[in-house]
Amino acid sequence: MAVTPKFSCGVLGNISQILVSNSSSLKIEDAWALFTPDKEDYMVVQLHNGDVWELAQCSRSKRENPFFEYQYYGNKSDFPCTDGYFYDHTKWKSTVVTEWDLVCHREWFAKSIQPTFMLGVLLGAVIFGDLSDRLGRRFVMWFTSIGQFFLGVAVAFTFDYYSFIAVRFLLAMAASGYLVVVFVYVTEFIGTKVRTWASMHVHAFFAVGVMIVALMGYLVRTWWLYQIFLSTTTLPFVLCCWALPETPFWLLSEGRYEEAQTVIDLMAKWNGTDPCNVSDLLSGEQGGGIGTATGDVSSGEKNHNILHLFCNWNIAKRTLTVWLTWFTGSLGYYVFSLSSVNLGGNEYLNLFLIGAVELPAYAFACIGMDNVGRRNTLTPFLICSGLICMVIMLIPQHCSVLNVLANMAGKFAIGVAFGLIYLYTAELYPTFIRSLAVGSGSMLCRVGSVIAPFCVYLTSVWVFMPQLLVGIMAFLTGMLTLMLPETLGKPLTNTWEEAEDLGAKKVISPAKLPSVLNNMESEKIEMANQGPAGTHG
Repeated sequence: MAVTPKFSCGVLGNISQILVSNSSSLKIEDAWALFTPDKEDYMVVQLHNGDVWELAQCSRSKRENPFFEYQYYGNKSDFPCTDGYFYDHTKWKSTVVTEWDLVCHREWFAKSIQPTFMLGVLLGAVIFGDLSDRLGRRFVMWFTSIGQFFLGVAVAFTFDYYSFIAVRFLLAMAASGYLVVVFVYVTEFIGTKVRTWASMHVHAFFAVGVMIVALMGYLVRTWWLYQIFLSTTTLPFVLCCWALPETPFWLLSEGRYEEAQTVIDLMAKWNGTDPCNVSDLLSGEQGGGIGTATGDVSSGEKNHNILHLFCNWNIAKRTLTVWLTWFTGSLGYYVFSLSSVNLGGNEYLNLFLIGAVELPAYAFACIGMDNVGRRNTLTPFLICSGLICMVIMLIPQHCSVLNVLANMAGKFAIGVAFGLIYLYTAELYPTFIRSLAVGSGSMLCRVGSVIAPFCVYLTSVWVFMPQLLVGIMAFLTGMLTLMLPETLGKPLTNTWEEAEDLGAKKVISPAKLPSVLNNMESEKIEMANQGPAGTHG
């Protein structure tokens, strides 16, 4: 969408002949194959009125003597590019760069497109993550899915650069909020036995989306048509998302027991098992059944904000480690991705392979998470990705095949770590702040994705500088994750006490069970989620 093709300064009038490096051509479309802007080439064009111009990328000169040869040593007058630009439309018929001439002195407008989008992603993750904890998963998921469709289509009809940036910024917020809330929604609806694989389906379809983007980019070379086609893929979910129920975990955390009972009954019906009764789940000292439940959740849990992720030293250490893992995973993910695209060859095929390599990574992550645990999978793969960065630095640059294989291995390792951090974060925090925890982690993730392109630019300082930075960050982060508790096989927590006790071996006393929902209750609800054999979601 924001690709910059080959271009040169434009000139008014009809062109009769073109010279590029002493090779003659009658059409400018045929001249682009010989034009190499990196070598400061220029084109010599002769107009029908006899004028001869030298056209470089960001400058043009008119020869005072209309001598039509490539080399010219006579007098010439320099002019700015006030008559537009010529673009190579061989690969792309239209991009936002060619649409609004985002080249030369306006090049920084093009370079700000992706960072601005990522800023919207960053804010959307936090804002909608917090709203879903306050207003419910269902409402925010419905709102953001509708926003994705309409804002996505609206981007294609923007009339200038500024409206394009503004609408795309809002689209980024909606898309980011949608991804965060959908992940939490799936996590809260799935039983313990299949939670890992179900959550990884979200990432797997994201990888499939990357592959579809590559295929769509290959087939559709006009940016606004490309945008419309991609936006229409969200329409089926918009039409059916209103029918999805709220998660019972959120309803119970808000004291809305009757609605929670309805959802639990529906889940039990679909899974062919007997429903559990919410009134039976509540202990006697809590006041009994649904009818007497008032939903008096403590104000500390109702009125929460991002500072509650630092409510004490243990939780603060956990939050900082989780945030660092999100940041490092994103930085490594995009550095490996950008490096892969820049390895040469067909950029669409490279992008397709980048998405394809994530699928086995997520499958491997699921196997590891279910057999050795979340932390015991995350830590070695972070350290492994750091070591692969060191290996890449030892491979000679002329060994292109080895470089590609090592880069893909690094992408695989960081993909495993990056994929499981979503589920791991959701399991480390209680229900009433779970979406905000995932959203704030996603915010740090987007900070990493904003920094990643600038990190790749450091190759001008030293060719292996990006790998050095990612390698150090991944190794240190991997060591710090050893402090995180293991969550394999444990039900989702609902209070800070339960969240802190994740890493403890002691059993919680029944007298200390929270007034809204405890771990035993969570297990019963999750049994209703997964059915008799534990194979249904």
